[in-house]
Amino acid sequence: MNVSRIFADAPSIGSRRTHRPVWSRHARLRAPALLLLITVWILPAPTLVSRPVSANQRNVVRFMLVPNPNVVNCLARFPGDANRPPTAEVTVFKDANNDVLTLTLRNVKPGLGFDLFTVQRSSLLSSGRPDPAFTNFGFAWYQTDLDVNDDGESFVEVRTVLLDEIFGFNPDVKLPPTPTFHVGIWFDDPMAAAACGFDPNSPTPFNGEHKAGPVAMISLPDATTGAGPLLRRKN
Repeated sequence: MNVSRIFADAPSIGSRRTHRPVWSRHARLRAPALLLLITVWILPAPTLVSRPVSANQRNVVRFMLVPNPNVVNCLARFPGDANRPPTAEVTVFKDANNDVLTLTLRNVKPGLGFDLFTVQRSSLLSSGRPDPAFTNFGFAWYQTDLDVNDDGESFVEVRTVLLDEIFGFNPDVKLPPTPTFHVGIWFDDPMAAAACGFDPNSPTPFNGEHKAGPVAMISLPDATTGAGPLLRRKN
C-alpha cells in the first residue's frame, strides 16, 4: 500500500485557530505515532466520520452550496471553466442527541480560508440567482473554519444540533427563538475577494476577528416554503 498516497488523499479537518492541516505534520511524527496514524487512515471510509446508528435515509440530508455569482472568479480554482466549477457538498446525519454535518469543497482556489456559519436567510433565490429583495442574513451562528489545500479541496465535520431545531434567542434585545436553517461560507480574508469588486475596507463580521470578506457560497431556499435545507419538516 502506498502510504504517501493515503496522506495526500486525507481531508483537512479542523480550524485555522487550533492546528494546521493533517499532512503538514507528517514529517514531525515519531514512529509510534506514524504507525497509529496509518492504522486510522486505512480503516474503511465509514469509520472516518461519526454517523448515526440508524441507516434510515430519512435521517440524512444532502445539499449543495451555490457560489455567490459576484465573487465566483475569486473562489474558483479554474475561473471560467464550466467543466470544473467550485463545488461545496453538504451532508447532515441526524443522531439521537445532535447531528453531524460534513462539508467537502472541490475545485476551489488553493490557499483560501473560509468561515462556516448557519444563518437565518440566504442571499440567493431558489433558482440560484441573487435575491433582489435581500437585505441581510439575519441571525447567524459561527460553526467552524475551513482551509483549502494545494489540490483545491477541503473537508470539515461539525457536530451540533442542526436539523429542524437549530435556533438562538436573546431576551436582552427581545429576539424570539430564531432558526438558522441555511448554511454558508465566507471568505476569511477580505482581500481574497477584492479582485471581484469587494471593498476590503468594509469587511463583514463573519469570522473570529469580525473582519471577513463576502459570502462565497450559500444554500438555496426551498422554492415553496422559502426555508433553508436544514429544515426537513415543511409544515
